[in-house]
This record gives sequence, structure tokens and C-alpha cells, in this order.
Amino acid sequence: MQPDAASRPVWQLDQTLRAGFPSPALDEGARRIDLNEVLVRHPEATFVMRVAGDSMREAGIDEGDTVVVDRAIRPAHGMVVVAVFDGEFTVKRLELRAGRPRLLAANPSYPAIEPREGQTLEIWGVVAHCIKSFVPMEGKSGRAG
Repeated sequence: MQPDAASRPVWQLDQTLRAGFPSPALDEGARRIDLNEVLVRHPEATFVMRVAGDSMREAGIDEGDTVVVDRAIRPAHGMVVVAVFDGEFTVKRLELRAGRPRLLAANPSYPAIEPREGQTLEIWGVVAHCIKSFVPMEGKSGRAG
């Protein structure tokens, strides 16, 4: 996702992938796409980060996932954001009540984060996409995800 990285287009099929009943696949209607065009709206303000922990599992963001974070998108109520709370990065859902931010986990095991006097909270960026890996990448640090 670096602006100077060589583009490596992948194939996109002009088909909807059903998650219910199977549909016959068609070989026609394929074209090459650059994933940067699909995942990155603001290249100079976009970063990828690896997720650690399970506080966002009910939002579909799991340990080892990669999130695409866009710092140019204005954070709004209900968005999933990357925040810096007392110097630590975290990913949570943003809730705004009477103009005051609160960070909500998508796992009932975790309490909401409500900054108190003397604590710092910066909304660093908006999570635009979540990338999941189901198969480890060969030769890529030997880790899945």
C-alpha cells in the first residue's frame, strides 16, 4: 500500500460470490485489478496494521487480521476507528454522546473506554477494510494471517 510500490494487479471476476446456495461459475467477465484501487481511497493517508487481541471479534475483526486505516476519513459515530488511548493503539467502535467520545469493544468481555481527567485519546484513523487470511503466505515470515 506504499505509493512507490510496484503495482501487482490480480484477477477480478464480474460475478457475485454467493454465500448461500451455489451458483455455476462463469469463466468470462474477468479483468485485472489493482487492490490499491479497491482498498485505498487516500494513498498518502492510508496505512495497514495487524490486529492483536479479540476485542472486536463480533465486528468481524479477529486476531491476526490486517486492517486498512484511512486517516483522511473524518471519524463519525458508529465507525470502527484506530485510536491512541494513553499512548497505546487500539481498534474500537467510536461512540459520540453529547460530543464526548467513547470507544466500544465488539466483545462483551471488554469494557468501554471512556477517557477521564488526565487521560489522552486521539482518534488516529478510520478502519476502511479488514483483510483476513485463511492460508499462510509461503515465505512471508511463516505466520498465518
